Amino acid sequence: MAIVAGACILLVTQNWSMLYGQVPPTTVNVQPANTAEPVELLSPNELDDLVAPIALYPDPLIGQILVAATYPIEVVEASQWLQRNPGLANSELTKAAEAQAWDPSVQALVMFPDVIKRLNEDIAWTTNLGNAFLSQQADVMNAIQRMRLKAEQSDKLISTPQQQVITAAEGAEPVVEIIPTNPGVLYVPVYDPVWIWGPPIYYPYPLWYFPPHPPVLSFGPGIPVVTFLGRSWSGWAGWGWHPVWVNHNIIVNNTFIHRYNFNSIHVPTLTGTTIWSHDAFHRHGVPYPTLTLAQRFRGNVRQNLGPRPPLALPRVSNPSRLPTPLARPGERMGDRLIPPNTPNRNRSAFGGIENGTTSRLHVDRGYSSLGPARSGPRPMGPAPHFTAPPSRGNAGRARGR
Repeated sequence: MAIVAGACILLVTQNWSMLYGQVPPTTVNVQPANTAEPVELLSPNELDDLVAPIALYPDPLIGQILVAATYPIEVVEASQWLQRNPGLANSELTKAAEAQAWDPSVQALVMFPDVIKRLNEDIAWTTNLGNAFLSQQADVMNAIQRMRLKAEQSDKLISTPQQQVITAAEGAEPVVEIIPTNPGVLYVPVYDPVWIWGPPIYYPYPLWYFPPHPPVLSFGPGIPVVTFLGRSWSGWAGWGWHPVWVNHNIIVNNTFIHRYNFNSIHVPTLTGTTIWSHDAFHRHGVPYPTLTLAQRFRGNVRQNLGPRPPLALPRVSNPSRLPTPLARPGERMGDRLIPPNTPNRNRSAFGGIENGTTSRLHVDRGYSSLGPARSGPRPMGPAPHFTAPPSRGNAGRARGR
């Protein structure tokens, strides 16, 4: 096992050198309990850059995104499904999503199509975010708080008619919460991280497109969730996912999931709340970033390595609004036959633990979310695949760290 893990690290090291043209950072071996596996952690500076694109999203939405990012295949499926069903809206859209076999966090994201579009635009970044959250949940949540505090201190994160920014002292550090102002409407912020914190230094931002806009935080159209849920709505305190920053947990509202008919097959209870835990059934063979995580979830992962049934067709009241036909299974990476894990096959640098061919089937580009651990923060070298758009007037300014 130690030889296999060493080969994975060697492959990552080689790919790092080819992509960035520099000597990879030194790997620090941290021995977890009961295993000899070296754990490759992202530094706080790298995590700051990684979470920057979503750090200013409201709490209910950011908690949901962190969970959904651990299921990247289903995020892609949801994005493709939305593109093939442009005629669905409001409660018809939600009811159609309820018939899909996705995790509830992905099902409920269809109410925020712009968010799904962004997550799908750079699925490698989304997978890296989910992998980091699985391996360093507390560190990721701390990084979000650091970025929020920096934005607030520079007057770029303030309360508006769309959201309330609440800063309170909880424990040793202040906690910045972002809550929708209107209990029935959620506004998704639109901002280029370069506008708020400057260009990335340690970890590239996702390849999202931002139209020309003044370098400030703005908002997309309000999302009235009651039109999608079609039932009484008591406010965001009852949303399905909510981060508890001081405890570094995501609280799942099982009552919400059950009441609105989202996928509750693997929900432990249909009432009350529970602390979120990853459901490997919805991972669909995407490699885990560490051997420890792969071994922990392997039993459930194996259940999804066979052919998957086609997505359910939405039921619509107006036949003229029937969705476009589903694409052939061969065109959808979520429906592909995933080969079983073979120990002697080459493993991809994308995750390093599961089968390399599997990861290439799912994602055609990308690195392991957890690059080699750093003995100290190191600025990343010039990345040929990352170029700031010309419309960013202030992209060259120094970053205030």
